[in-house]
Formats: sequence, C-alpha cells, structure tokens
Amino acid sequence: MEVFTTTQLTIPTMQVVLLLALSTGALLIGRLKLALLINYCFTLYWGYVASLNLFSPEGVMRLNNYTFLYFGFGLAVIVLAVIGFITYRE
Repeated sequence: MEVFTTTQLTIPTMQVVLLLALSTGALLIGRLKLALLINYCFTLYWGYVASLNLFSPEGVMRLNNYTFLYFGFGLAVIVLAVIGFITYRE
C-alpha cells in the first residue's frame, strides 16, 4: 500500500489539455462512448508508457510477460470498443 502513497506521477500539461479538449468535444457532439474510449487510451498511455522510469530505473522498457499481458488486455478492450462502435446502430 505504501507504493500508492509515495509514488509521484507527472503528466505533461499539454497532454491533460489535449485530453480535456478531446473529451469535451466528444461529449458536446453526444458521443459518450467515444469520450470514455479517449479517456481509457490516455489512462493506458499514462499508466505505463509515460511513467516508464518508475518501472525500470534505466528508463528502458522491459518486455516481460506482465508487459505483454498489460498491453494485450488494454489493446483488446480498445479493439472491442471500436468494433462495438462500428457494428452498433441506434
């Protein structure tokens, strides 16, 4: 539990502004699911890629089973969401 209270995650301000602009734009045109997908993609990126130095001291990505599992599930969720967007008609 200490890891959650002591870890500092820095996210560039321009990325936060981009996330807010894209999410707000999607919500203004009535695309709730697209806004959720945008937020999920940013979270997936920030959770591992942007904070890579927290996971490996050298700043080099370690490709192990957990990395492939993490991105595999993340990409599977994104692909299934996009397929749902394409096939679902109101």
